[in-house]
Amino acid sequence: MPSPHIVLIHCHDLGTWLSCYDAPHAPTPNLQRLADEGVVFDAAFATSPLCTPARSALFTGMSPHRNGLQGLTHHGWRYAPGVRTLPELARDRGYRTTLIGLQHEDPDPCVLGFDEVVGLGFLPRALQVGQESVAWFARNGRGGDRPYLVTVGMWEAHRPWPVEDYPRPPRDEVDVLPYLPDNELTREEVAGMYGSIQQIDTAVGMIIDAIEQHGDPENTLVVFTTDHGAAFPRAKGTLYDPGVKVAMITRPPRSWRVPPARVSSLVSHLDVVPTVLDLAGSAVGSHFPGAAQPGGLEGRSLAPELRGAWSADPDPGRTLFLQKTYHDGYDPIRAVRTQRYKYIRNFTPGPKLRLSKDLEESLTRKGMGDAHLQARPEEELYVLEADPWEQSNVADDPAWEHVRIQLADELDRSMKELRDPLLDGPIPPPPAPNRHQE
Repeated sequence: MPSPHIVLIHCHDLGTWLSCYDAPHAPTPNLQRLADEGVVFDAAFATSPLCTPARSALFTGMSPHRNGLQGLTHHGWRYAPGVRTLPELARDRGYRTTLIGLQHEDPDPCVLGFDEVVGLGFLPRALQVGQESVAWFARNGRGGDRPYLVTVGMWEAHRPWPVEDYPRPPRDEVDVLPYLPDNELTREEVAGMYGSIQQIDTAVGMIIDAIEQHGDPENTLVVFTTDHGAAFPRAKGTLYDPGVKVAMITRPPRSWRVPPARVSSLVSHLDVVPTVLDLAGSAVGSHFPGAAQPGGLEGRSLAPELRGAWSADPDPGRTLFLQKTYHDGYDPIRAVRTQRYKYIRNFTPGPKLRLSKDLEESLTRKGMGDAHLQARPEEELYVLEADPWEQSNVADDPAWEHVRIQLADELDRSMKELRDPLLDGPIPPPPAPNRHQE
């Protein structure tokens, strides 16, 4: 079977705010259509709740503390020596690789290993990226004698959401998820985000139509995802599910004859690189060995699910490890996520929520009070079946002591196995960016 073309579409700060996930009123008919035709992963997670670290895991198959991008690249963080990116790995296996639009791994997109970079702007808007994508598929959609990997990046739904850029629906027609205060201030901001999301959806529709018209849908895998959760308090910048749970919608090649499905087992952005390598013919197996070794991948291939081998019952055995180190300040947090529980360890004192500048200045912040400024606990434990929005911390409840100990031990084991530098003490910031060094 020939290696499929792969189109990976990714955006900013979306989480699961789509009509096919948690926001039934979100203006996303094109993504709804893609979900209705494809394989949707209902429990997909980023590795980090921040832009550069999250994307680093998506594009390397390694956690941020291993690949080097523990904070934002425009704050000086860079890939560690020897780290190989998805376009480099795919190119080794015969793929032609192209970036259209946004990336957030390095100030210079040309160093990431793509054969071709279309559009060097740092803030490419969705409709602009959609137009560039249509033009690219019109020129290259059939692929010639080589399969292609195209990654398409969009700025939206990153803040801000000015009304002149993003026309918005009425405030009474938006969804307010349970972790946010439901008031007019929050609804005004959600309406602004919906205007931004609508442009993502329009651009995705343009790309899908271009694949249909100019490409090879019989042999093209389409993947849509986002970097992490939405830019709201208790989401972006946190290891609660609203900060790290992401949309992951896939449409397998039509020649595979895979019926639409929804997969409830835990999956990770770390699984994308092993999946691409598997589809390109590499024998990665269900879990790539050697994750503790330099260059070793941490995820597993999702090719079985994409080919239709999935179960209606979630896999109870998988454990995901989540992390935050730097955003606009040092805030080291680590977490364990299983199908039933979330365990979080805060490594430094601080408030329950440390809000980034854009969130601190948001309308939602003005309408939420100050309870989040109370001191954070060292440990947090949530029973997700009964408390899916992680509102009740039971870490100090004797009834859950055995679960807390088990997951704390799991976190310790993972940090040791994957050589998390946080075990050795505070992690220093990177050297200041230097144009001569760059």
